Amino acid sequence: ERVMGFCTDEEYQEFLHTCPEFERMLVRSGIILIKYWFSVSDEEQERRFLQRINDSSKQWKLSPMDLKSRSHWVEYSKAKDVMFEATDISEAPWHEVNADEKKKARLNCIGHLLTLIPYKKLPSKKIKLPKRQSASGYKRPPIHERNMVPERW
Repeated sequence: ERVMGFCTDEEYQEFLHTCPEFERMLVRSGIILIKYWFSVSDEEQERRFLQRINDSSKQWKLSPMDLKSRSHWVEYSKAKDVMFEATDISEAPWHEVNADEKKKARLNCIGHLLTLIPYKKLPSKKIKLPKRQSASGYKRPPIHERNMVPERW
């Protein structure tokens, strides 16, 4: 990570050179390598930061490094652009997901991922459901006597 000085320029350049070679080797060995970048707009990023700052139940999501790195937003954006340029290879291209709405982003990503994985429909076996064992006097304890997880959804 170059922006905050966690690597030297030489290490950074080596990563940009080696990463695509490594990814090609993985693909040649039969690994399906799929890369996603969840892209969040400036406005949404701001909203999420403020939400985490103002909601004590979400402050755990916010590290001191998050706060410090925020002042380097443009540098991080440029670093991402350089990384995309160096590592967006035909064997393993980047796929960018609009992530302003988390649930939609996840569903869109999963849907896209499923289109990229080759699969064959397997023949299904005919399964016969056996009869259930007779209760023979057994009665389930009432649910209210159990320590049930609240149903929020």
